Amino acid sequence: MESPFKVTGIDHVVLHVTDLARAKKFYIDFLGMAIDHESSWQCFLKCGSQGIALFELDEGEEVHGGSEVNHMALRLAAGDYDRVKSTLETAGIKVHGRKNDPHCIYFNDPDGHHLQLLMPNE
Repeated sequence: MESPFKVTGIDHVVLHVTDLARAKKFYIDFLGMAIDHESSWQCFLKCGSQGIALFELDEGEEVHGGSEVNHMALRLAAGDYDRVKSTLETAGIKVHGRKNDPHCIYFNDPDGHHLQLLMPNE
C-alpha cells in the first residue's frame, strides 16, 4: 500500500510542566533554546530545526516525568487540514482537536501513542 502522507520530520515534542516560568528558565537559560511562540499556558521552543513545547497543566493535574510524552507532532510535506482529516477518518482513525485550537489534527497510533499532523504551511 502506498502511503497517503509524506512526513518530513518531527516538528515538536510536548512536555507537561507544573510551572511554566520555571520550565522556560531551564530550557532557555540552561539549555540555550529560544522561544518560537508562546501563550499564557504554553511555550514553543526551538532547538535547531526541531522544537519542544512546554504545556502547563491545570492545577491539581500531575506530571508523569520520565514515563509520559504527551504527543509527537509530525510535519507533512503536503496536504491541507480538510483533506488530511478526511483521509484519516476514511481509514477508520478517530481524529480530534485540542482545547483552544480545534483545527489541530490529533489521533492515536495502533498502540495508543498520541500523534499530531501539521500541515506544511503551519
